[in-house]
Amino acid sequence: MTFQPVTHVLFDMDGLILNTEHLYTVAFQNILSCYGNVYTFELKQKLMGAQSHETANKIITELELPLTEEEFIQESEKEFQKLFPDTALLPGAKRLIEHLHKHKVPFGLATSSSKESYELKVNKHHKNLFSLFSYKTLGSSDPEVKKGKPHPDIFLVAASRFPDKPDPAKCLVFEDSVNGVLAAKAAGMQVVMVPDPRIEKSKTEDATLVISSLEEFKPELFGLPEFDD
Repeated sequence: MTFQPVTHVLFDMDGLILNTEHLYTVAFQNILSCYGNVYTFELKQKLMGAQSHETANKIITELELPLTEEEFIQESEKEFQKLFPDTALLPGAKRLIEHLHKHKVPFGLATSSSKESYELKVNKHHKNLFSLFSYKTLGSSDPEVKKGKPHPDIFLVAASRFPDKPDPAKCLVFEDSVNGVLAAKAAGMQVVMVPDPRIEKSKTEDATLVISSLEEFKPELFGLPEFDD
């Protein structure tokens, strides 16, 4: 398979750089257990990449919870305060980010996380690595990002923040979720997917390339500098 060369890179964060997706599951299950509900993987897949208010609204509606959107978000934030500070990096993420930085490839962050959530996950252990991102788009806190994934808003906004305003076709996105892949494709970008192994293979077919870990990625496939080692 041949791929088109790119000049710019955009990263999702949760489940791709940081091992946080299971923490969201724990947080939401802790809330839902109070109402006799289960946070299933089927529901989780629908929500991956959504903004905070979209997630709250969807869970409340689907499970008929006696909560307002604001109340659910407040309960979620209490759980996140406990769970997020000790988040770990996923394999291959640090190496790839540092490699792109070393070779002066422009790259940015495009996450649906809020500013508060981002800081909880990053500030304790990962500040140095995330300082390498010159451009960060935090979807749930960014007024320019009108809709969450699978809508293309976050990737188009993130690409517009590079000083040279690249054509979307010149941007490569890294994602772990089906909604993120659909958002990148809708934005006119190629997308490398590192999916949760529980995701059905048929749901990964929209991705330009599917790999099981960022450790497997070969930058030269997309015209980017090869790894030095």
